[in-house]
Amino acid sequence: MRYIFLLTLAFTLSFCDIFSMNSFEANFVQTVTNDKGNILKYSGHVKAMKPQYALWKYLQPSTKLIYINKNRATIIEPDLEQVILKKLHNNIDFFNILNNATQIDENKYLTEFQSIKYTIHVINSMLKSIQYQDQLDNTVLIDFSQHKIDESISVKDFKPSIPVDYDIING
Repeated sequence: MRYIFLLTLAFTLSFCDIFSMNSFEANFVQTVTNDKGNILKYSGHVKAMKPQYALWKYLQPSTKLIYINKNRATIIEPDLEQVILKKLHNNIDFFNILNNATQIDENKYLTEFQSIKYTIHVINSMLKSIQYQDQLDNTVLIDFSQHKIDESISVKDFKPSIPVDYDIING
């Protein structure tokens, strides 16, 4: 669930004014490096809107859609023809987490959630990246590009469309 939190937190951190953004859209590259130096890269597109809506479309190396709708996550994996439904136990307004971020220099902020520290890099008032070390000692870096801030997004964009022939797993 920490990945779902990070994904939700990540969309909240791109901003013209760090504390007033209402929607966010961007491409991303997520790099995961384990303690032996092995690297996995993922890329895709994220779309998010206050208070707690997000859609992470992983496009490479395989397709995966992660919908966050308040306290529910729906993970659609087309290659496996399956859907995972999860209830999020920490129903937190992730936009409010920003209020706890501390600016440590001109382009860097720090925040902590569930004992994980996140480093947030901002360049020209835009989110450049988020980095953290997960509980398995993997270093996770998410770089953002082609930002769209406060553009109109419909709540319908966050409603998953589940094919009738997919297996559904309740988690």
